Amino acid sequence: MDLKQYIRELPDFPQPGVQFKDVTTLLQDGKALKEAVAGLARWAQEKQAEAIVGPEARGFLFGTPVAYDLGVGFVPVRKPGKLPAETVESRYELEYGFDSLQIHKDGLSPGQRVVIIDDLLATGGTILATVRLVEELGARVVGIGFLVELTYLQGRERLADYEVFSLVQY
Repeated sequence: MDLKQYIRELPDFPQPGVQFKDVTTLLQDGKALKEAVAGLARWAQEKQAEAIVGPEARGFLFGTPVAYDLGVGFVPVRKPGKLPAETVESRYELEYGFDSLQIHKDGLSPGQRVVIIDDLLATGGTILATVRLVEELGARVVGIGFLVELTYLQGRERLADYEVFSLVQY
């Protein structure tokens, strides 16, 4: 199935010159969603994932069904103040400042094989912060999977130390 045909492109959103890749249209189509989750799950299974980690919010949309499909746990990575138990935090740089992500301190075990799943790879900043959180807990990132990769933003180069997989490339 050509998943690209289910992803809507919106010109000049959120600012002029940007071609936004809207995955909500893929989410609305049951067959396309099933194919996307199955493709990510097959790849994560090859990595022998023991847990799936996904950054908020769209990493939840794809990471949770992948974890369910594999019969492993899903561990959310969230913005500060959203997780109720003790957390560790990773700060990362944005185009105009900084932001942070957190994970529960007891969310992963040392040595656990982790696959990170998100909807889209752009510059890689959010995923690098997620990788740091996983590694701070002593778990091993064995792969990072995406529905969409914007190759022209070279996020894959920032993740050169990790195996990166994407179902659709622009």
